[in-house]
Amino acid sequence: MKFPNRGLYAITQPENKSIAQVLRDVEAALQGGAVVVQYRDKNPIDAHSLASQLLQLCHRYHAPLLINDSIELALAVGADGVHLGRDDGDIETARQRLGAGAIIGVSCYNDVGKAQAAVAAGADYVAFGRFFPSGSKPLAAPAQIETLQRARQLLDLPIVAIGGILPENAGQLLAAGADLLAVIGGIFDNEPQSSARAYQALFNNPHQE
Repeated sequence: MKFPNRGLYAITQPENKSIAQVLRDVEAALQGGAVVVQYRDKNPIDAHSLASQLLQLCHRYHAPLLINDSIELALAVGADGVHLGRDDGDIETARQRLGAGAIIGVSCYNDVGKAQAAVAAGADYVAFGRFFPSGSKPLAAPAQIETLQRARQLLDLPIVAIGGILPENAGQLLAAGADLLAVIGGIFDNEPQSSARAYQALFNNPHQE
């Protein structure tokens, strides 16, 4: 399955939720227009089971499922790919383990040079952030709008923005060159379907701020 060129990138919020609740929430986000899902779970109880069920769910909506951090979990459940942070292994290893068709994304924080190196190593997309204060990553270093603008000039692959993104502040990121908006709390802190729909509407009119 290919990585989408544009749209809402939903990241799971499984803390203190049953597997059934996580699946309900993610399905609602997909119904609201999310085009890709990342399974992120810092304290997993049964990661294999949840990831397997998320994969089936995402494929019903023709959306890829990526696994945060874990090449091995992605391999074990047959996920569509993996998202690699600073300490999660390298692109070459992920490609060898997951195969030529896997989607590999890389966190580049506020560093266009890191993104260029990731592209050269075979990444399918790069992510920058955090752009705004974030409940899920309160200690993450901030990224600058100018980083997105520079990345857009230099890179020819999908660019993801992450970090405290809400429908009311997302327009400036899209105008600066982001192709996808990666969101956790802005979707799952409220009713996921209507929340996702509010983000997805921005892509119909991307240069409104």
